[in-house]
Amino acid sequence: MTEHTAELSGTIAPRLRAATTEPLWVQWGLTLAALLFLALFLAVPLVAVFAEALRKGVGAYFESVHEPDAFAAIKLTLLVAVIAVPANLVFGVAASWALAKFQFRGRSVLITLIDLPFAVSPVISGLVYVLLFGMQGWLGPWLAKHDIEIIFALPGIVLATIFVTFPFVARELIPLMQEQGTENEQAALTLGATGWQTFWRVTLPNVKWALLYGVILCNARAMGEFGAVSVVSGHIRGQTNTLPLHVEILYNEYNFVGAFAVASLLTLLAMVTLVLKSIVERRAKVTSADAEEVGLDKMPEKQI
Repeated sequence: MTEHTAELSGTIAPRLRAATTEPLWVQWGLTLAALLFLALFLAVPLVAVFAEALRKGVGAYFESVHEPDAFAAIKLTLLVAVIAVPANLVFGVAASWALAKFQFRGRSVLITLIDLPFAVSPVISGLVYVLLFGMQGWLGPWLAKHDIEIIFALPGIVLATIFVTFPFVARELIPLMQEQGTENEQAALTLGATGWQTFWRVTLPNVKWALLYGVILCNARAMGEFGAVSVVSGHIRGQTNTLPLHVEILYNEYNFVGAFAVASLLTLLAMVTLVLKSIVERRAKVTSADAEEVGLDKMPEKQI
C-alpha cells in the first residue's frame, strides 16, 4: 500500500508541476509586458515631471516653490492634513473597535457609511457641502447671519478632505481586528483590566502596524485630494488653494515650469509614501513571523 501510494505521488507530482508552471517564453513575455507597462505609465511620467520642473534650471525651480502663492498652498495643504488625519485616526480606531469587537443594531449601516466615499465621486461630495453650507444652501443664510464661513474657507476644505479620506484607517483595521477576535480582550478583562487598559495594552499594540499603514495612506490622499477640495475652495489664490489646485492654476496660465515644480513636491510625497508603505509592510511581516515563532516555542513538544 505504501509503495503504491509513493508510485501515485511520483506520477501525479510532475503533472501538477506541469499544470501550474507556464513555459519559459510565457513567463518572460508576461514579465516584459509588466515592465513595459510600468515604464510607460509610471517611470516616464515621473521623469517627465522632474525634467519639466528643472527645464529652466535649479534657480527657477526653487523660485517657483518659494513663490508666495505656492508657499501659501503648501502651508494650507499641511494644515488640512494635520487636522484631517488625526480626525480620521480617531474615527477609524473607534469604528473598527466597535465593528470588530461588538455586535449591535445598525452595524451594517455603519459599514456601508464607511465605504460611502469609495462609491461617491469626490466632486459630488464637494457639491453636497455646497448645498448644505453655501449661500443658497440649507444652512447658508444662518451661517452668513452669524458670520461663520464654511464654504470657500478652511473649514469647508477640511470637511471635504475628511469625507474623502475617512475610510482609509478604518478599512485597514477592521479586517485585522476581526481576524484577531476577542480572546485577548476577554482574557485581559478576566484578569481585572479595565476597558481603557485593555484597549491601550492589548488591542492597540496588536494593530499598530495596520494603524500606521492606514495613517500613511490617509495622509497621502489628504495632501493630494483635488475633486472635493476644488468644489468647496473657491480657488482664492494665496488663501484657499491647496497644492493640487495651485498646480492646476499655474498650468492653466501656461506657467509649465512652475506647475511641474509644485507638482514635483506631490510626486516626492508619493515616493516617500511608497517607501514608508514598504517599510511598514516589512515590519508587519517580521512582527507576525516573530509572533508565530514565539507561539510555536511555547507549544508542548507533542503538539508540535
